[in-house]
Amino acid sequence: MTLLVCLVAAADPPGAIEVGRFSAEMEGASVPEGWKPWRFKKIDRLTQYVTVREEGSVVVRASADSSASGLIRDVRINPTEYPSLQWTWKVSNTYTRGDVRSKEGDDYPARIYLAFEYDPQRLSLLDRAKHSAVKLLYGEAPPLRVLNYIWDSKALKDTIVSSAYTDWVKMIVVQSGPSLANRWITERRNVVEDYRRAFGEDPGMITGIAIMTDADNTGERATAWYGDIVFIKR
Repeated sequence: MTLLVCLVAAADPPGAIEVGRFSAEMEGASVPEGWKPWRFKKIDRLTQYVTVREEGSVVVRASADSSASGLIRDVRINPTEYPSLQWTWKVSNTYTRGDVRSKEGDDYPARIYLAFEYDPQRLSLLDRAKHSAVKLLYGEAPPLRVLNYIWDSKALKDTIVSSAYTDWVKMIVVQSGPSLANRWITERRNVVEDYRRAFGEDPGMITGIAIMTDADNTGERATAWYGDIVFIKR
């Protein structure tokens, strides 16, 4: 990660930042280089992650069975300089009980999560108190601005809604339903434009990226595969 930060700060920054170069991994790794497990309190059943070979390339396979956990990486990327996020993914199925607008249906066979820097002093007094309470309870401050690019079960593509848990997190439906299940799909999103649509303002620095396949709320099963993830320079 230090190397990536140095590259971004160099006089001639690269045309792309490979935050998830899974294709360079050895098969059988549970945590790719530069990433770390992302687990949640009160959720004991964990999604299983492993690098596997798919169609000639190494990717991350995530298997969820009434479970939730992710893989996360700390980064520091200026989205105005690297606005395009590109990745590939595939899912085995979507969820019968999935529903982006409810806590009971808040599961996705695949998602890409981006956390952004945001000054807590810009929050309302009530939200500042809530933010401080969460920090006291969990020992760290939660991100105040998050985009989730999701493969949803039913919502229309390109729908943007607040998370069922907090309006600090916005859900963007990139794919929906099972019609493209078991096919590799390449996605490319303009993060700056998506952030503006979601929050009505310009984004701060990107501070974290995660992948997650979860099924703890619906109690269902799904498998997802994640290929390389790259930020592309303007």
